[in-house]
Amino acid sequence: MTESPDPGAVELAHRLFDFARDGDTAQLAAYVDAGAPVNLTDAAGNTLMMLAAYNGHAETVAALISRGADVDGLNDRGQSPLAGALFKGEDDVCKVLIEAGADLDKGGPTARETAAMFGRTDLLP
Repeated sequence: MTESPDPGAVELAHRLFDFARDGDTAQLAAYVDAGAPVNLTDAAGNTLMMLAAYNGHAETVAALISRGADVDGLNDRGQSPLAGALFKGEDDVCKVLIEAGADLDKGGPTARETAAMFGRTDLLP
C-alpha cells in the first residue's frame, strides 16, 4: 500500500518552487539552510536551480550554487538550467552558471546548441 504524501510537505515543496520561480532568494535560502533539499525537483523534474535560471533570477541561482545545488541537473525533457537560461535570453544567469562550471554539452539540446540556435554564442566561453 502506498502512503499519501504529507499535505504539509507538499505545500512546502510548492512554496519552495514558487520562491525559485519568483526569485525570492532570501526565503528560499533560509529554507535550504534549514534543511530543505537544495536539489528538490518538481513533477516535471525541474530543480529549484532550473526554475530560478529559467525565470532569470541570477541572485537566486548564485545562492543555490553556494549551497551546493547541481548546476547541470536535467529535467525530464533533458534540458539543463544553462540551456534554459540561454533559450530565455537570461544573460546574467548564463554568466553565473558558466562561472560555476556548468557543462555546455549536457542535455538536449545542449547549451552550446541552444546558443547557436538563438545566436547567443557570445555568452559562451
